[in-house]
Amino acid sequence: MNVLQNQSLKSYNTFGLEAYAKFFVAVSTVDELKKVLQQPELKDLPRFILGGGSNILLTKNFDGLVIKNSIKGIEQLQEDDKHVWLKVGSGEVWHELVLHTINQGWGGMENLSLIPGQVGAAPMQNIGAYGVELEASFESLEAVDMQTAEVRSFNKDECNFGYRESVFKTSLKGQYCIVSVTFKLNKKPALNISYGDIKRTLDDMQVWEPTVKDVSAAVIKIRQSKLPDPKVLGNSGSFFKNPEIPKEQFEALQQYFPLIPSYPTPSGLVKVPAGWLIEQAGWKGKRIGNTGSHAQQALVLVNYGGATGQEIYQLALDIQASVKEKFGITIVPEVNMV
Repeated sequence: MNVLQNQSLKSYNTFGLEAYAKFFVAVSTVDELKKVLQQPELKDLPRFILGGGSNILLTKNFDGLVIKNSIKGIEQLQEDDKHVWLKVGSGEVWHELVLHTINQGWGGMENLSLIPGQVGAAPMQNIGAYGVELEASFESLEAVDMQTAEVRSFNKDECNFGYRESVFKTSLKGQYCIVSVTFKLNKKPALNISYGDIKRTLDDMQVWEPTVKDVSAAVIKIRQSKLPDPKVLGNSGSFFKNPEIPKEQFEALQQYFPLIPSYPTPSGLVKVPAGWLIEQAGWKGKRIGNTGSHAQQALVLVNYGGATGQEIYQLALDIQASVKEKFGITIVPEVNMV
C-alpha cells in the first residue's frame, strides 16, 4: 500500500472532473483496508470510498482520505438444481460480472448489463434497469465498519432496499465499506423482456426464443443507442431518479399533459420518467458552457470538456427548478454529490 498526497481524481470519475484528494490509497484486500482504517495518522481524517467513479459528482477537492476499492475475486459458494451462489469482491467491474454469469447461462443479471461501476456500489444504490433491480438476485453482503475495522454481514432485510436506495445511503451512510456481495442466480432463468424496448429489440434481432445472452445483447444495444460512452463524453449515466407520485397527482397532471408516460409501482404510486419531464421542460440537448443535457437522453448530464463539478451541480439545480415549476414534481439526483 502506498498512501499518495494531493492525488488527482480526474481519471477516477466518469464525468472526467478535476478534483484532488489530500490523501489517496488503493486497497486490494480486506486486510489492507483494515490496516488503512487503523493507521493512527489517517484515523481522524474524513474518508471517502471510491469505486468505479460512475455515480459521483465531484464538486470540490476532498480534504481527507480517498480509499480506492480494488478488492477482486469471484467465488462459487454452492449450487443446487435451481440456483448457484456467487461471492464477489466489491472491486469487481459490474458489467464484467454480468458477462461472467451470462457465459455460464445463469439468470438474474442480464437486464442489468452495461451498467457502469463496481459490484460494491450495486447494493448501495440497489441498481436497476428494464424492470429488474439488484435486490432480486441479492443474497447478502459483507462490509467493514469504517470506525472499528470490524467485518459485519448484512442480509437482504437489513439492507432495507428501496428504489435506488439502501440503508447505506440513509441511516448507515458513510459508516461501512462494502467488501463482498453474495448473489443467488437462477440456473433455469425466467426472462423478463416486457419492460421498455427489450421485446422490440429482440424482434429486430430476429430472436424469437431468447436466452439470457440474447436479453443481455438487447439491453446493451438499447443502452448504447441512448447513452453516451463516458470514455468519449464525460457523464454518470442517469443523473436523476424517476419520481414516484400519488395516483391522484398523476391523474391531475394527465388533464394538462395527456401524453405523460407512466409505470405503476407495487406501492400504488405512479412512476414518471424523469427524462420525459426534463425533455418537456426544454432541457434535452441544451448546452450551457461546458455542460448540458445530452441530445439523445435528457436524463444524462454531460461534461463537454473543461466543466467543473460546480457547473454541473448548478445545471442540476436549474433543471430541478424548471421541472418543479412546470409539473409540480421534485426530481431527486441519483448521483452522489461529493
